[in-house]
Amino acid sequence: MAVSDPTLEVEFDLLRTGARFVIGCDEVGRGALAGPVAVGFAAVNASVLTMPAGLRDSKMLSEPRRELLAPLAVAWATYSAVGLASAAEVDELGIIACLGLAGKRALAELYAQGVDVAGSIVLLDGSDDWLNKALATPLRVVTRIKADRDCGSVAAASVIAKVHRDRLMIAAHDDAPGYGWASNKGYGSAAHMSAIELLGPSPLHRKSWLKIAA
Repeated sequence: MAVSDPTLEVEFDLLRTGARFVIGCDEVGRGALAGPVAVGFAAVNASVLTMPAGLRDSKMLSEPRRELLAPLAVAWATYSAVGLASAAEVDELGIIACLGLAGKRALAELYAQGVDVAGSIVLLDGSDDWLNKALATPLRVVTRIKADRDCGSVAAASVIAKVHRDRLMIAAHDDAPGYGWASNKGYGSAAHMSAIELLGPSPLHRKSWLKIAA
């Protein structure tokens, strides 16, 4: 069955409730063995124009298409930001807390850009509001399963965060080429797992996630 392109129907419905912005939110790198977890935000308001052609959930796009679309998504969104939580923080705090930490950092970046975060609604992909768990003052968060597929702002956040994180892992590959991060981006491919067994974990690995001695 063909998957329809994302739209802005949900965003405009939420804007009509009085929100200053709808801030699409998606996470990238949640299941990786190495590297940070990233949370992307793409804030839109009623003045936003037609989405870039071909924009959709990053998982449905090839790497070259994501690289092409990421700057278009940044230019299209009224504001955008990416927050990170490191592998060491994932080991210390756990992945759910680090999703919130990365999201909190991205929200601070949006706030610094002038976004009225408190007067906005965050449209978060999935069913778990992990963002408010990290905030002292709760925000208006709407969770939606498959929002990265159906909602333009969340698709944009997905692509922006994915490309940002991928570029970090490609850069890290130059310092530690044995793990193959340029291709696996820190996920547990067979070659990556073999490299960990041969070389041991690096500082970028989430050691609490590995089943070998760290």
